[in-house]
Amino acid sequence: TLGTQTDYRDGEAQTDPYSPEYIVHSGSVPEILALATLTWGRGLPAGQAEMEIIDRIREKRAWEAALPPMDSPSNIAKRLNMMEAMERKEWAYREEEIEKLQKVQLEVFKKLLQRREENQNELDAMRLDNQWQNHQKAKNEKIRKIQRDCALMLRKLIAKRKNLMGKLERRDIIKECNDFSSQTYAPLSRIGFFPDNNSDYYAVKNFYLNTFAGLCELEKSVQDSVSQLKIKAPKPKCITTKTGYIKKSGRLDAVLAQVHQ
Repeated sequence: TLGTQTDYRDGEAQTDPYSPEYIVHSGSVPEILALATLTWGRGLPAGQAEMEIIDRIREKRAWEAALPPMDSPSNIAKRLNMMEAMERKEWAYREEEIEKLQKVQLEVFKKLLQRREENQNELDAMRLDNQWQNHQKAKNEKIRKIQRDCALMLRKLIAKRKNLMGKLERRDIIKECNDFSSQTYAPLSRIGFFPDNNSDYYAVKNFYLNTFAGLCELEKSVQDSVSQLKIKAPKPKCITTKTGYIKKSGRLDAVLAQVHQ
């Protein structure tokens, strides 16, 4: 029911308040007609600003009623003075309204500037963070390179320190045979060893395999069962049953043979 009340609440179905028609008699100026420009949503219901406007209209009506008639020079001068005073008052009120409007605009402008500054600060922070990340990656890569170079130089120094005085060390055969990366198993070509030069050394050289006389002698020593093979021909499969019918596999073989022909 909560969703139903939210979608179909009374506020969505209400319209503007009803304003009945009215008739103004000749010679009368009702006060309500001064507020004919106010409508529902634009000035109505009346707030503090609208009440100030109503008070000013009433004050102006009272001032118009208090104006002296233009029947003598003294009344005319008095009327001019009152009109000048009212005009100065109107200008002062207008200036006050302009100042209020300017203050409101200034507040809006300050908020816009503050929002733009916050967005710019966020962009600057994001840009600085990206630059910091890039510098961190470059620093880590440089540190890894320095560590690799350091390990390489340490290995070189350790190898150089083993033979510091240039003395000859005695060969440890057990250690070389135990280490599969030693010169015994994997000699280096930079010290003058080339495995391909002595490839014929590992070739099998046999009298019985390289000469004709050896092959004949080897053939005589082999048993007859090895040289003379006896192969039994397979029995044909029975494609007919005991009752004389051809099996399905036999029919398929006949069809395949016909297709092959």
